Amino acid sequence: MVALCYDVRYVKKSKPSRKSAKSHRNARPAARPPQPAARKEGGKPKKPAARLRRPEAAALFGSRPVDERARREALALAKAAIAAALDKKAVEPVLIDVSGRASYADFIAVVSGRSDRQVEAIAEGVCEALTATGRRPMGREGARNGRWVLLDFGDVVVHVFYHPLREVFDIESLWIDAPRVKLQVPAEARADMAPGRDGTS
Repeated sequence: MVALCYDVRYVKKSKPSRKSAKSHRNARPAARPPQPAARKEGGKPKKPAARLRRPEAAALFGSRPVDERARREALALAKAAIAAALDKKAVEPVLIDVSGRASYADFIAVVSGRSDRQVEAIAEGVCEALTATGRRPMGREGARNGRWVLLDFGDVVVHVFYHPLREVFDIESLWIDAPRVKLQVPAEARADMAPGRDGTS
């Protein structure tokens, strides 16, 4: 028996015939394997993912769901801030209910002072009154010249403005659609000066 040895360099590779190449091109693609059936829980097919729930939707649109208990506590805190401001002769108090509309607070209080010194006195009075109830301000911002002070108590934000400057910022118009909380405002707490004029402290 004679063993035949071939050098691979000289072996001619066979080309597929035209017929086989054509049939190869016309061949159907392999069918996809069947997908596993959806798992069932309790005998029912798995439902598609539900839409955003209310808390998730609220976070998406910059608001948060309303917790009635927390809202009542925030309302009491806001009214205490207004009362402390009135004790320091603040004018034109406004309490805006932004619960369910804003992501950072439930109530926004806006009050005015008739002078730079009174603005500082009102801000200090509000801080002292609420600190006595166990709520210290989380932050304090605003101009250092007694024109505007912002007090952040978490659920309640208090703006204290020098009255002529209050109309420049116009916080109330930013929340024109938000309801106002009814307040008992004494007659002396009503602004009786024209915009742009300095009042007396």
